[in-house]
Amino acid sequence: MSVYAYLHVGRAGELQDPGDRKLYRLLEILPGFSAWLTFILIVVLSFWTPFFVALFIIAFDVYWLIKTIYLSLHLRVAYNKLRENSKINWLERLENLQPTTYNLQPLKSWGDIYHIIFLPLYKESYEIVSASLEGLLKSNYPKTKMMVVLCWEERGGDETRQVVEAVERKYKNEFLEFVSIIHPAGLLGEIPGKGSNTAYAARIVKETLVDRLGISYDKIIVSNFDIDTVVYPEYFGILTYTFLTTLDPLKASYQPIPLYVNNIWEAPSFARVVAFSATFWHTIKQERPDSATTFSSHSMSWQALEDVGFWQKNMVSEDSRIFWQCFLRYNGDYKVVSLYYPVSMDANVASKTWDTFKNVYKQQRRWAYGVENIPYFLFGFIKNKMIPVRKKLYYGFIAIEGNHSWATNAIMLFVLGWLPVIVGGSEFNRTVLSFNLPYLTRMIMTFAMFGLVSSAVLSIVLLPPRPPQFGRLKHFLMIIQWILFPITTIFLGAIPALDAQTRLMIGRYMGFWVTPKSRISKS
Repeated sequence: MSVYAYLHVGRAGELQDPGDRKLYRLLEILPGFSAWLTFILIVVLSFWTPFFVALFIIAFDVYWLIKTIYLSLHLRVAYNKLRENSKINWLERLENLQPTTYNLQPLKSWGDIYHIIFLPLYKESYEIVSASLEGLLKSNYPKTKMMVVLCWEERGGDETRQVVEAVERKYKNEFLEFVSIIHPAGLLGEIPGKGSNTAYAARIVKETLVDRLGISYDKIIVSNFDIDTVVYPEYFGILTYTFLTTLDPLKASYQPIPLYVNNIWEAPSFARVVAFSATFWHTIKQERPDSATTFSSHSMSWQALEDVGFWQKNMVSEDSRIFWQCFLRYNGDYKVVSLYYPVSMDANVASKTWDTFKNVYKQQRRWAYGVENIPYFLFGFIKNKMIPVRKKLYYGFIAIEGNHSWATNAIMLFVLGWLPVIVGGSEFNRTVLSFNLPYLTRMIMTFAMFGLVSSAVLSIVLLPPRPPQFGRLKHFLMIIQWILFPITTIFLGAIPALDAQTRLMIGRYMGFWVTPKSRISKS
């Protein structure tokens, strides 16, 4: 196998060499096995050595408290940068950017840069697609430098075709180019989803747009957006400015902050908590770009896409996988650059509360199935000897620890932490540690939960204007909803993640579940 032959491997069974196939399969088992082993050890040791488990729980609670404070500080810093960037006219900044500061040569001006925006469509309504396109039109950036690709699924049926036709009639002449590309159903070797859809469209765009217009690949920035993504006015300005002022910009992805607020007023309380939690987590990650991967809607150079053969068509988590493809292809010389600038997206809302709960669970499970990247990059690390060992250890630890924590931390904190007292036996229960464990744990958790206060305040700040059908009481509910955090972080966080890791572990591979998107007005 050549050093880059594995870049488009999706699952163990796709490898031809039996040894490679077994190795990849072992790596697929690793995340789920380690999560379940953690739970089993805590339970078993709570019977055998409750004293040491109690000490471990206290130490873990303290660690979680320190981590909560640390993340809360990063959240505040990142939000302040977001707020400052939102006040800047980035097109004006581009106009004043001197050619000598460009990293990309030869460029006469920022106007040499073109943007291609992919909008993959399945069964979403005209209103959702139109809102995304209106956001592009309202952006403070020349539309003559923007090419929009509406890539739609044939399996969406006549309803989707009608949406595409209506969108074409209204927006066909609003950009330098506007094309719609149908993604045929049932193509061999594909998992239907965003990755296979945009990869199929990208190859057509290369031939019919990029090469036809003779645009150099290193002067094209690609934005692969979810269909509900609405850009804020200065997005393409700050993206272009960051691209032109980043060292080695072709070997970088550019990550905005996803704000799940398009329909946040319509979402039930638990869905709002999950949506804001996701927003806050990705805001915090802006402060740690050295360990970040791409997520959801993001941007990158066309040259990088060419070099890795575009997005993979045989896996689920294309948003983060494209980062790892580039990281391996460039021998570790690839990075994520934080934009500290938002795009808005939909919170998960269905017509019925129970349907919303199920959809949130499935969405979280699909996000957590990004764990499929762990065997992918670990296999790549083994095969690629040109990546520095230090980078392999650093990125490997960050990704593995993050996925393990996702599946285990909340359950350990809120459920298993009481086991030594319950099953430790009469001898342990007569000790001072047994008597104080519940009080120490409760006290530490109480201090840690104060971190939710800043989350509650920030969630109010990030809210879009309140629709007239909702009264002022709704603002109060937006604050007290955070008492649901322990419940949501277990049932709509840890359990879906454990579900995803278990499926990968036992070989019950997931397909791409498309989150239903709806905007419902409730009186």
